[in-house]
Amino acid sequence: MTQILEGIDRKFQEGEVAQAVARIVKISEVMNNPQWYELAFSCIDLTTLNSTDNAIQGDKFAKKVSGFEKEFPGLPNVAAICVYPTLVKTIKKNLLASQVNLASVAAGFPSSQTFLAVKELEIQMAVADGANEIDIVLNLGNFLAEDYASVIEEISILKKACGKAHLKVILETGALKTPEKIWKASHLAMQAGADFIKTSTGKMEPAATLDAAWVMCSAIKDYFDKTQKKIGFKAAGGIVQSAEAIGYIAIVKELLGDEWLNNKLFRIGASRLANNLLTSITGEAINYF
Repeated sequence: MTQILEGIDRKFQEGEVAQAVARIVKISEVMNNPQWYELAFSCIDLTTLNSTDNAIQGDKFAKKVSGFEKEFPGLPNVAAICVYPTLVKTIKKNLLASQVNLASVAAGFPSSQTFLAVKELEIQMAVADGANEIDIVLNLGNFLAEDYASVIEEISILKKACGKAHLKVILETGALKTPEKIWKASHLAMQAGADFIKTSTGKMEPAATLDAAWVMCSAIKDYFDKTQKKIGFKAAGGIVQSAEAIGYIAIVKELLGDEWLNNKLFRIGASRLANNLLTSITGEAINYF
């Protein structure tokens, strides 16, 4: 059984998170410019997670990303493509942009309500097909039942199943509701071996929020101060407008510093955001993706 370390509990004062976020958002107003939009774009996990997804769409999706640099010379490409496990093989075949990662949701996404052995196998199959990043969902049932030992043990097992692939653990902060629970879930995931902690699946409301991001980044800073291990942060779910992306960048910058402002440690999961950022960068209406 994996030992649960200290630091998973913290009390937040009433209004503490909202006040901190409001201050950062105010500061971030000067960051609404092409320089920061380009950074946001370079940190996107370009995502399609629809029930109607198929190999033909996956082929087109990968080719769009592969052709991006030719269409938009001088601009950075996205950080990754994120798809369901069944599309990993076709994406891998058609993704020619070597610097773009291939992420797969797995382990019973989006509910995490399946057998642990199935979760392990799904991860292993996605990695075998070419995924080098895996996004899983925290076992919310066990977490809300306060069975924290099972939560951390499961994530540890799934981290091992990833092999060399990076593991992102989705907290589904809309279900956790309180900053205390978001803080605790963040610490459990990091202690269990997560390379990233991520806000949301995008399948539940509320999805990503600046308040949740502030708590999660505060937990990442606390964990780094204690262990010197840098854990990444990913905001995902409902982030559409350029100014919204800047809000998340500002929180990361304020709490974690410039060292986290790259796609090795910061990601934005999005589908519609990419075109809006390109529009904001170029000043022309872009509908490339």
